[in-house]
Order: sequence, then structure tokens, then C-alpha cells
Amino acid sequence: MRTIYKKLLFLVLLLPFSSFAQSTLSGVVLDSKSNQTIPGVNVTVQGTQQGVATDFDGKFQLSNLKSGDKIVVSFLGYQEQIFSFENQKSINIKLVEEANQLQEVVIQIGYGTVKKKDATGAVSVLSSENFNKGSVVTAENLLSGKIAGLTVNTSGAPGSGSEIRIRGGSSLSASNDPLIVIDGLPISNIDNNKGTTSILSSINPNDIESFTILKDASATAIYGSRASNGVIIITTKKGSKKLAVDYNFQYGSGKAFNKIDVFSADDFRKVINSTGKPGLISQLGTSNTDWQDAIYRRTDFVDNNVSVRGNLFDAIPSRLSFGSTYQEGLRLTNNFNRNSFSLNLSPTLFDNHLKISLSANYTNQKSRYADGVEGAAIRFDPTQPIYQANSPYDGFFEYYNPNLPGNPYLNPGIGNPVAQLLQTQDYGENNRLYGNFQVDYKLHFFPDVRAVVNVGYDRGIGQRTTYRPTTARSGFGNNNISLGTNFYEDNVSVNSLLDSYLVYNKKFGKLDFDATVGYSYQKFENKGLGGYNSTNTAAVQRRFIDDRLVSLGYFARANFNYNNKYFLTLAYRKDYTSRFGPDNRFGNFPAASFAWKIKEDFFKESKIISDLKLRLGFGITGQQEINARLFYLPQYNIGDPNSQYTFGNTTIPVAQPSAYNLDLKWEETATYNAGLDFGIASNRVTGTLDVYYKKSKDLLQDNAPFADGSNFSNVGPQNTGSLSIRGIELGVDFALFKTDKFRWVININATKYERRIDKIASGTPFPSGENGSGTGSFSQINQESYTPNSFFVYKQLYNTAGQPIEGGFADLNGDGKITGDDRYIFHNADPDVVLGFTSNIKYNNFDLTFNLRASVGNRVLNTFRSNGSYFSQLANGQIQNTTTNLLNTNFQTQTGEEVLSDIYIENASFLRMDFATLGYTFPKWLEGKASLRLFGGVQNPFIITKYSGLDPELSGGIDKTTYPRQRQILVGANVKF
Repeated sequence: MRTIYKKLLFLVLLLPFSSFAQSTLSGVVLDSKSNQTIPGVNVTVQGTQQGVATDFDGKFQLSNLKSGDKIVVSFLGYQEQIFSFENQKSINIKLVEEANQLQEVVIQIGYGTVKKKDATGAVSVLSSENFNKGSVVTAENLLSGKIAGLTVNTSGAPGSGSEIRIRGGSSLSASNDPLIVIDGLPISNIDNNKGTTSILSSINPNDIESFTILKDASATAIYGSRASNGVIIITTKKGSKKLAVDYNFQYGSGKAFNKIDVFSADDFRKVINSTGKPGLISQLGTSNTDWQDAIYRRTDFVDNNVSVRGNLFDAIPSRLSFGSTYQEGLRLTNNFNRNSFSLNLSPTLFDNHLKISLSANYTNQKSRYADGVEGAAIRFDPTQPIYQANSPYDGFFEYYNPNLPGNPYLNPGIGNPVAQLLQTQDYGENNRLYGNFQVDYKLHFFPDVRAVVNVGYDRGIGQRTTYRPTTARSGFGNNNISLGTNFYEDNVSVNSLLDSYLVYNKKFGKLDFDATVGYSYQKFENKGLGGYNSTNTAAVQRRFIDDRLVSLGYFARANFNYNNKYFLTLAYRKDYTSRFGPDNRFGNFPAASFAWKIKEDFFKESKIISDLKLRLGFGITGQQEINARLFYLPQYNIGDPNSQYTFGNTTIPVAQPSAYNLDLKWEETATYNAGLDFGIASNRVTGTLDVYYKKSKDLLQDNAPFADGSNFSNVGPQNTGSLSIRGIELGVDFALFKTDKFRWVININATKYERRIDKIASGTPFPSGENGSGTGSFSQINQESYTPNSFFVYKQLYNTAGQPIEGGFADLNGDGKITGDDRYIFHNADPDVVLGFTSNIKYNNFDLTFNLRASVGNRVLNTFRSNGSYFSQLANGQIQNTTTNLLNTNFQTQTGEEVLSDIYIENASFLRMDFATLGYTFPKWLEGKASLRLFGGVQNPFIITKYSGLDPELSGGIDKTTYPRQRQILVGANVKF
């Protein structure tokens, strides 16, 4: 009995400590719908720092638990779960998707929308939360490096445009620019609006909600004649039912960070003195001027944007915004100033049967342009000063010899580059109003049918004036006008659109079906004049412009969705253009694409593969964007002042017939595409893999050869030849970590494509790419079986020491002499691979974002070296500086062959970081009434390359005068009320 009492007493004493007993809990976290495991789920003990994350199989194990502990299970995109630990050994947890976080991604396509997961074509979407950060002035830079198959190449000029290419374009001589559509309004691909710096510079990037990139013909054919080079759909931000005010401020300070290696003043004196020529030595000055430093400055960048969203009159979701951007360029006088206003109204009436959308945008741009003076800065004598006392040229130093009548300058080609900038007043201004009004009505008596009418309007009024006084040595074509020369251009550009279409949507059992049929009318007008104007009326020359283009389109599309597993899209467009003759104005552009969600058929039990969709597509698109319009009409052009007859005091210009082609017709591109959309580990990793083949035929060419005597010129506009492009692209989004406190998402994309000329007119190669050594000197060629604009050069010979031999080139045709027939094709400007990498990290209230881009295998002809690596260049009328590369070549005299040596084709591969920003957010600023994010960053922090020029990233592959990108330090604030 006593023993029993002792045992009971021992148990009673242990009871107070039993609550402190610690146990281990094992478990698995599953998706409630798919029953698949979810890796990376955060499992924590409430109120403590104790926690773990699920492994790749969704499993976790928590130790040191006490009975009654609250366990919190959370993962981004799912509803948080909390349960009590009651000494259970294991548990299965099923998380439910958070509806407001996992909404279906809806993408804009031509004349409609589609869920991203149901898309059958090659389509990429980039929303505002994933845009590029940093100093973004023009819209296209928001997506540079973010989308596989899309490349954006922008110069360093403020507000400058970009060369945008989707899958390498599609044409040889016609435009390779994609069609750009803003809120349903296709805008002109031709930048003919005076006073503006680029096509997209009028759009405030802060007003953009998303980009949709249509890449293959199955996605773009609905736009028909203007979609051969892909389509970029820009959707702007709309209003909301809740009042919100956003203010964004950014300031940047930039500077140049790279220069061409030329001789310093002291080294230049040594080189000139070593010649022993008194005529050269006597020209040397006593100054030490770095002309590349002199033409550049420290820059300022200021960007202010404010927007107000809300529900006007409690019935109209509205958004009003204002933006002001000021950006200075590196060149001394170059700047860009944009003020923009936008208004969006999107009411819904009659029980959601009537949806109205109004988008109105106004932009005023003012720019001061600056000539490309890098070439002069490289070559001008570093021993001379910028300014000279008593100089008749506004105090600037200039070489001058009054003993040379009619040509007092020792070398008319090179003047003081600082004077050229400061004495040139080159101003532009543009006012642009654009937008659209759309009515979408779901019929009351037949709700399966919607009628949509979209009216768009884009009007730009611009002018540009360039003036240089007679005191400027760098005056252009003054024609001996005593008070200087004024060059003036103005124009009015109008783009009008009317779209109307019907949409039918119906569900038949397991089949979802929708169909669209419609009509589109668009008219482009460009009117203006340009020429010289001055106080000397005899020198007035005016050029009047009146261009018009009308496009009509009849289109239809049908989407079939069977059991949410099999998808078929059929599209057709019949287009009309006024650019071609009566017999060739209509073009037919069909497309078809198919998608199959194959996971359930092949990987139903897989815990790794969460989504898998196969896509196949084919389509034909058109091209009409040739450099000049109305080539099918016989035309007479008024001759220049050298083509006139004078009778007494009367001057009569001569009308000259130009070449024309009544048979000019559409250029067509057929595209085949196969793609795979995939998701891994509960879509923690998502991506797209595409392979494609494009074949363009009946290529539009401005100056193809005519048979002798068959036209008014031996060359002119024709459809001739074919071009093929094949490629592969991969885009992957990887959520490395996704918890409430820590989120790290990366994007990786890779693009590989090859362009080949299959056929050209008469099989005869034709040159391209002036190399800067003189008019008509070409360094590239278009030849069958090769990449367009391949380099066409001489093969350099070297001595036994590995040094290049001056005048030593390979006799490739074996005729015993070096002629143009010994040139050969050596590389091209197209990259082998283009890569992009973006990292977004968020920890608590901190965020860190950066973007990397790489181009591998692209080549550039460095004309600074090819035209300047010769000792003879030191004395060309006046002594002039040159690149230090001549010490490597030791070449004495520049000839046509040396300029075209393959030694100057450089590997221009590069790795560039576009930006890096670090921010911190105060989520409850002003007593919880607002949030405040402060950030700092660097634009263009580094580039790694072996290229010896200013910048390896340029268009066309020929480096003549590059406007270098600047490096900027950025600070800013984002305030949300």
C-alpha cells in the first residue's frame, strides 16, 4: 500500500511538468485542388522565430513543440492555415488558393482577350510589377531584357528611340519594326513626326499597366498586313472604385564612363615631333585638351509623376495623371523635356451590359538636339585650346588660313567639336494628342453576342529649327547667306481608326466557343514642309509633303476550348492598302494554332510537373512598310538647284521622272511555331520553350535592278527574293523563395536565331553599310545563303611575329593581284545568343532588384580604328589626333583596302547590368494613411566587353558615331495614399 502511495505521489509531482514535454511533428503540405505537394511552404510556431520550410516533396518536420502551440502554415498565393498542436505525430495539410492573389492572367490579343493558360500562340506578358526600374524615359525600356525573342537597343541620347526586334524581324529591305498598339490604337511604324525624338517618346512609362508581346503569326495574323514583325500591345492603367493617389519622384546624376584611346597632348607632341616635318610641328599648340571630356558634361535627370484613381460620381472608375520628365544628354547642349497628361474613364452601365472606355493622352515634348561630334573630338588636335582670345568665331579656337581663297579652313571636315555643339541651335517641339473611345455592348435580347466599336485618333503637330550663325566654322550649306542659315521643318501627322466587330460566346456541354468578326479602317496622313529659310529670299528652298495611306481590314477569329484541355484557334484577315496598285491592294492572311494540356495524359502522377501544354501554330502575315510610298505610280520629281534652266531672271526647275513599278505587291511571311509551356513544383518554376521557322517571300526592295531600258532608272522598287529565319527561345520564372517575409524571384531568358538570304534579285549581291571612310564606301553585303548585312572585307596577312602587314591581303581568287574580287564574307552583326537575367528580392520591407543582359557572338566594324590607325592621318590638311591603335598596326598610309581589313571586325560580345535599385518601404506612413518607399540605385553600373569602342551595343554592326550611354546615380520616392 505504501508503495502505491509513493508512485501516486511521484505522478502528482510530475504533472506540473508534463505541459513542458516537447515533441516532434512531421507533415506534408498539399494543394487542395490538385492534391500535389507544395515545396517551400513556411511552417512556423506562432509568436516565435521557430519554423521550417517544406522540402521538394512538400514535407516538413518541426521539433521541440509543446502541446497547445499554434502552428502557422503560409505560402504566397494560398490562404493561411493555423492549427493547434496536440501531440499528434504527423499531419497532412491542404492549402486553398487565395482567390485575390491567384486570379487568372488575362492577356490582350487582337480584338479581344484570352486567359494566359488557354493561349495557343506564342505570347508573352509583362505586367507593371515586373517592369525594369531605374532611369526609364521611353516605354520600350521597361521591357528590355525581360522577354525571350525580344531585343531593345537604345542609344544614349535623351528620349531617344530604340531599335526593337521580335525574333529578328522578317524583312531584308522593308521595315523590321513591330506593330505597336496602344489601348487598341495601332500607331505608325514610321517616325515622321517632327520635333519628337522617337515613336514611343510621347508615352509616359508611368501610365503603362502591361505589355503583351505577340510573336508568331498564329497570334499576330489578326492584324494582317502590319504584323510580320510581331506586335507589341500596350495597355495603360485604368481607374478603380477606391480612391488612391500615387506620387513618384526620381532624380539622377550621370556622367560618361568610357572613351576612345587616343593620344594625349604630350604623347601627340612626341609623335608629331618624331616626323621632323616643320610644317606639322609648327601647327602644334601649347594646351592640353581632352576633347572627349570637353564635349561631355555631368547630367541631371528629374522625373515627377502623380496619378489619382477613384470612382467619379460613384459610377465611373477614373484615372487622371500628370508626368514631367527632364533628361540631359552627355553632349553639352542635348536635352529632352516631356510633359504629359492622361485621362481614363471606364464606366459600366445597364447591369454590366454596356462597358465604355475612354483613353485620352496629351504630350508636349521639347528637345534640343546635338550633332554627333565624337569623331571630331577623337581627331581634333589635343594641343589646341577650346577658346582663343580675339577669335572671330565667337571666341572658339579654329584652324584658319586666309591665304587659301574660297577655302580658308585647312580641313573643312574637322572643326572645334565644342564650338560645333555650342554654336548650333537645334530645337524641336511636338504636341501630340492620342487616345481611343470604345463601346462594348452585350445585347440585352441576345446576351451571347457583344458588339464593339473602337474609335482611335492620334494627332501630332511638330516643328524643328536648326540655326548656325556665320561666326560658326561648322555652318552647314550657308550658301553665303550673310546672317547665317535657318533650317526649318514642320508637319502635322494624323492617324484615324475605326474598328467595329461582333463577338459571340457560347458553351455547348464541354465545348467553350467564341467567334469574332469585324471590320477595320485606318488612315495615316502626314503634311508639312521643310527647307532653308533666311533673310536672303533668293536662297529660300521649301519642300512640301503630303503623304496619305489608307488601310482596310476584314477579320474573323474562332476559339474552341474542349474540356479545358484541347484548344483550337482559327483566324483570317483580308487587308487592303493604298500603297500598291489596283490589282495588288488586297492581301489574305490566314492562321491556325492548336494547344493541348498534356500533363493529365502523360504525367498524371508526377509530383514534379504541375503544368504542361503543347502548342503548334502556323500563319501568314503581310508587309507594306517600304521606305517610299506610291511606288506603283509614275512620278516626276522637281530637280535640285543644279537641275534648273535660267532664262533671263527666271529660273525654271526641271521635272525628272522616277522609277515605278505597277506590279508592286505584298511581302508575305509564313511562320511555323511549336511551343511548350510548363510548370514545375506547383508552378514554383514556370516557363516557355519555343522553336520557330519564318519564311518571307516577295521581298520588298527599294533599289532592285531593272532590265536596261525597261524603266526610268536602272534600279527601283520591286518584289524579289526570299529570306528565312529560324530560332529557339526559352523563358523561365523561378520563385526561389516565397514566404510572407522573404521573396526571391528570378527571370531567365535566352534567344537564338539565324537569318539567311535565300534569294535576291537576279542572284546578284548588293552592298550595304557605309563604313565612314567616304560616300559610297560599303563594308557589308547581302548575298544568297548568308546573313543579311554580313561584313565584306579583305583577309589580313600577318608576318612571322604576328604583326599585320601593311597592304598585305590574301589573294583569294588567285589572279595575282588584290582587287575587290578578293573580298570575302567575314562574320555578321547578329549575335549567336542573347541572354537576360532579372532578380527581384524582397525581405520584410527591403527590396533589391537588378537586371543583366548579355549578347554573345555579335561583331562590330570599328570605324574609329579602320579610318584612324594610320600615321598619314596625323597630317591631313591640318594635323589631327588618332587612335593609339596605330602603334599596334604601324600602318603608314590609309587606302581603300586597309579600311576594309578584317582586322577591324571586333568581337562585341558583352555583359551589361542595366540597373540595380535598393529600396525600403514604410507601409504605415503618416499614421497609416499612406505608404512611403525610398530607393537608390545605379543605371548602367557596369559592362564587361573586349570591344575597344565606346559601346558594343549598337544597331547595324558599324560603329561610326555612337552616342554613349551614361552611368547615373539615382534616388527617389514612391508615395501611395
